[in-house]
Amino acid sequence: MKMLIKNGTVYQAGKFTDEDILIENGKIKALGKDLADLTDNIDETVDASGLLVAPGLVDVHVHYREPGFTYKETIKTGSMAAAHGGYTTVCAMPNLDPVPDTPEKLQHMLDLNEKDGAVHVLQYASITKGLKSEERVDYEALKETGAFGFSNDGCGVQTAGTMYLAMKAAAEIDMPIVAHVEDNSLLFGGVMNAGKRAEELGLPGILGISESSQIARDLLLAKETGVHYHVCHVSTVESVELVRLAKQHGINVTCEVAPHHLLLNEEDIPGNDGYYKMNPPLRTKNDQQALINGLLDGTIDVIATDHAPHSVDEKTGDMRNASFGITGSETAFSMLYTRYVRTGVFTLEQLLNWMSINPAEIFKIEKAGEILPGKPADLALFDLNHETTIKESEYLSKGINTPFTGETVHASTAMTLVDGKIAYKRGN
Repeated sequence: MKMLIKNGTVYQAGKFTDEDILIENGKIKALGKDLADLTDNIDETVDASGLLVAPGLVDVHVHYREPGFTYKETIKTGSMAAAHGGYTTVCAMPNLDPVPDTPEKLQHMLDLNEKDGAVHVLQYASITKGLKSEERVDYEALKETGAFGFSNDGCGVQTAGTMYLAMKAAAEIDMPIVAHVEDNSLLFGGVMNAGKRAEELGLPGILGISESSQIARDLLLAKETGVHYHVCHVSTVESVELVRLAKQHGINVTCEVAPHHLLLNEEDIPGNDGYYKMNPPLRTKNDQQALINGLLDGTIDVIATDHAPHSVDEKTGDMRNASFGITGSETAFSMLYTRYVRTGVFTLEQLLNWMSINPAEIFKIEKAGEILPGKPADLALFDLNHETTIKESEYLSKGINTPFTGETVHASTAMTLVDGKIAYKRGN
């Protein structure tokens, strides 16, 4: 199977160039302006005039709900949503039923991901058995089975001793600990950020220190063990400052920010609306600005969606009763490009680095993040020239729980290729 992508603007190695891409048997065969000598018997030609051709986006934080919660999402629908958003590699969290905390359960997940994934779906194993216990898993056996990393996302590891021993074991086998940071003793039943807006709405608040205090603990443990410690969805000024300081001291830490924390703050919550309930919650304007600054100065390494679909019933009504979570796969790039690249806050190069190149490099995903001969043809073709509206009817995820429906954006995915095959095409 041969495909030729013509007339596109290709992003590779920090530069934009006008060149064609020849794909053969799922891999990039050649790049150049004149591939005539190599283009006999082309099966399909894609005219990418006016389109950006980028390495497929990489999302190191998604929730696909299968097995156990398929009414919210499945591997198939979640990965189709990822392809719609321009993602070609995603990393799925283990808060499932059953939790992939043994080699047998993990192998089952790997088989499902391979069978139903419209994109490459890498799989986290849990840090502890059942996520909420203090009993550690067999890290080496799970690595050998194919775990991408270890995470208890959705639950903070509450005991320092458990986290220390987990970090020590993960460091010995060169695997990352990817942490949801949250001290349960500081939550006090909160449903949104503790502050003025929560007081106005009469809702219980979540203290920022519930996040930052556990990051402080874990950074010291990471320094002691040498593990690659990755912090999920940082959301506060203090969290960013702690990571910045840790990097200055040579601690092996990376972190991510979610699109919704960049795009919204607590003042954007219109009322007691479950669609604005997420964990961590939308914080203050100052926190939001700290996240932007953290990206720009290199403290924050990647943007990851934390795509968390729920049913309509679970997100409708009072925030006290609604589930935590927001979808993100289908809106992240278009919203961030529109809000921050078009306004000059970020460059397009920076956005692509945070959403593709950096996560591939940090997590050693060798098949992602580059457009080079011999690499898999995992590509995202973006239309940055036409205004569109985000429509609920066009979502491929089962989850519609996002406040970004109806937003006008200036970026959309025209096509996504995974191993040289069309995983998403606009209009299909």
